[in-house]
Amino acid sequence: KITQQEVLHVARLARLEIDPASVDKLASQIGQVLEYVDTLNQVDTQEVDPTTHAISLTNAFRDDIVKPSLDREAALSNAPAQEDGNFQVPKVIG
Repeated sequence: KITQQEVLHVARLARLEIDPASVDKLASQIGQVLEYVDTLNQVDTQEVDPTTHAISLTNAFRDDIVKPSLDREAALSNAPAQEDGNFQVPKVIG
């Protein structure tokens, strides 16, 4: 069981402001969560291999294949402004 003092201590560490009237209710709710976690700790997992995900995942990325790219002149052909072969954009950092 979690005490009111423990709830207030954790709230202070987390920089949370808790209404004093709701400390009892919060302690009860946290206690229920901790009891449920304790029941999960009682499950026998000796024969279960450790996993990082509940389901098997594979990499969904495609292979990196080098292909010809657009040449500079074609890329800049519709640019509203360009300078020294580069796109010219408005300054956004002061």
